[in-house]
Amino acid sequence: MPLALLALAIGAFGIGTTEFVIMGLLPEVAGDYGVSIPIAGYLVTGYALGVMFGAPLMTVLGTKISRKRMLMLLMGLFIVGNLLSALAPAFSVMLIGRIVSSLAHGAFFGIGSVVAADLVAPDKKAGAIAMMFTGLTVANVVGVPLGTLVGQSVGWRVTFGIVAALGVVGLAGIARLVPDMPKAEGVHLRHELAAFKNVQVLLAMAMTVLGFGGVFAAITYIAPMMTHVAGFADGSVTWLLVLFGLGMVGGNLVGGRYADRALMPMLYVSLGALAVVLALFTLTAHDKLLSAITIALIGALGFATVPPLQKRVLDQAHGAPTLASAVNIGAFNLGNALSAWLGGLVIAAGLGYTAPNWVGAALAAGALVLAVVSAALERRAGEPGIVVAGGAPAEQRAAVHH
Repeated sequence: MPLALLALAIGAFGIGTTEFVIMGLLPEVAGDYGVSIPIAGYLVTGYALGVMFGAPLMTVLGTKISRKRMLMLLMGLFIVGNLLSALAPAFSVMLIGRIVSSLAHGAFFGIGSVVAADLVAPDKKAGAIAMMFTGLTVANVVGVPLGTLVGQSVGWRVTFGIVAALGVVGLAGIARLVPDMPKAEGVHLRHELAAFKNVQVLLAMAMTVLGFGGVFAAITYIAPMMTHVAGFADGSVTWLLVLFGLGMVGGNLVGGRYADRALMPMLYVSLGALAVVLALFTLTAHDKLLSAITIALIGALGFATVPPLQKRVLDQAHGAPTLASAVNIGAFNLGNALSAWLGGLVIAAGLGYTAPNWVGAALAAGALVLAVVSAALERRAGEPGIVVAGGAPAEQRAAVHH
């Protein structure tokens, strides 16, 4: 794998850390600004909305420049947003800083996926995408716990200052290691938008929403589930989330490896197993050891879907993949928001803290159904390869076995 992927992974590590570390620092931030915890929660909601809307917006704005230069500009935006958060004199200013940094998130992973895939041979594209996303998964194992510890010990502003410094390292790495890849000739915004006419692109994005939504239906409410149902102490939740992060790292690497060999079978196995494990979590959540194992499995199976789904979008939007790739990153956040809302509904309805697991299982099963439908439509079309953005068959089949 080229060294340029390391630069992309460092950027992904910084982005993953800033996205999730705020959840462990909400009490400290709320106390400093004199706001309630629900109000401080807007820092999480605002970031998620910024990713959803920023992914297509920043990608469209970047259609006129090279992908390397756009990645550098996005890391610059990320640095500015985190410095603004670290130095914010008022809560409203910090919220603006969070939104500014979130605008870089979706476009960075979307454009970075295209760049990573272009850096390697056709039969290694999913593995290259997985290598970049390793930075995001490792952030949940290392960056988030350490950032939370630093924020609670020294001050949350120091945490965001360190994250900004990570952005500087990522920017320098991209400038130094990523080759200057010119824009694809003849590809304009209308070609990028035409990718959304392709039903296979839309199906892949819907699988992203439902599949990863299934993961976050359970993980969003992991703290009350583990403390009230499994009987863990409050302080154990951090280490349970580390287990979840370790599962994410392993699942991401396995998903990238096998998606290059058999993309659709990889999705069938990971989505089907995820639905089963989430359903079983309603039972295993009552036992400490079994719940810990289940949490790691959810992380592994959930992130095993990420490289194949991202590559599926790249394949099906062949010729103009950048915008579709970025929007698919926004789809992950849409799934997170949707599943968190649905999980909250079933808890509020009095069904208990394990009820979100059933929601997650249903969402993952829905994603599996869409995967089967997608493959059936592809077989019926008689061309199991790539469809260009405008809908006409490409000259070459996808470099993956279905």
